[in-house]
Amino acid sequence: MHCPFCGKSDTQVLESRSVEEGGSVRRRRECVNCKKRFTTYERVKGVGLWVIKKDGRREPYDREKVKRGILRAVEKRPVSREMVDDVVEQIDREMLRKEKEEVSSKIIGRSVLRKLKKIDKVAWLRFASVYLEFEDFGDFEKAIGKA
Repeated sequence: MHCPFCGKSDTQVLESRSVEEGGSVRRRRECVNCKKRFTTYERVKGVGLWVIKKDGRREPYDREKVKRGILRAVEKRPVSREMVDDVVEQIDREMLRKEKEEVSSKIIGRSVLRKLKKIDKVAWLRFASVYLEFEDFGDFEKAIGKA
């Protein structure tokens, strides 16, 4: 592991613990060279999951893309970064449990909507407006009526 401060590869693990319900390992490290401390996370690399987009294109599943979409929806809302990370982890596990090589973007989007609805209705509506491609105020009214 290279130190993010000085770039040397000689680091020492000070503490390790399981996080995200055992889905990854958090390690607190210290650089032997500059003595600065930093945190790393280890997780099992995804198993080649492909996403089928609305237009039929295929692209590799990217948890960071899911996270960016959720972060945009919860911007300036009382939702912690930990809650977002937890939602992303739940979606990852849900997609991998399907035991398929391909998953529709619709399935991922619906999963995000279900989870956002439980934690913040405004963030849910923001995400829905982009995901469901709202075109006018009437679309918002319909969505709010269903909420």
